[in-house]
Amino acid sequence: MNQQTATNGVRHMAPTYRQHLRATIARARKRRRTLGPAPRPPFGAALADAVAAIVGSWRFIMIQTGMISAWILGNALFGSGSWDPYPFILLNLLLSFQAAYTAPVIMMSQNRQADVDRDRALADYQVNIRAEAEIALLHEKIDLMRERELLELTQLLKAALARIDSMEGRGASA
Repeated sequence: MNQQTATNGVRHMAPTYRQHLRATIARARKRRRTLGPAPRPPFGAALADAVAAIVGSWRFIMIQTGMISAWILGNALFGSGSWDPYPFILLNLLLSFQAAYTAPVIMMSQNRQADVDRDRALADYQVNIRAEAEIALLHEKIDLMRERELLELTQLLKAALARIDSMEGRGASA
């Protein structure tokens, strides 16, 4: 593909990019005006995030490990007179109860975070589209500048060749 064909292709595509760029910028401005500051999450969502943050921490794991170890050790030391003798059925019930409630709460938090990530990805995509359009416009401007420069150089070269020809013509006639 030669330079002229590439330049014509960019010129032909530029209005589409400009229209797309203007539309994208208008959508972004409208969204910023209508949305305003980010709304606070509802109580349930904030609670789910807090529970997920606590349950998903090393501190929680260490505390729970200590409590389970103390439970088992306390019941093992008291033997048959303990509150939850071996096979620790009450402990098993408590851990099942904890898992039954924390798993859905963690899933709610993850779903909300996935929605936030999806919105951020969409915003990133729109920024990338705008950047792509700007880059295409810059390429078009550079191609036009290059085209003008080549035209000027061609004219200068023709003028220089004409001078050389006229000088040679004078030298040959003398």
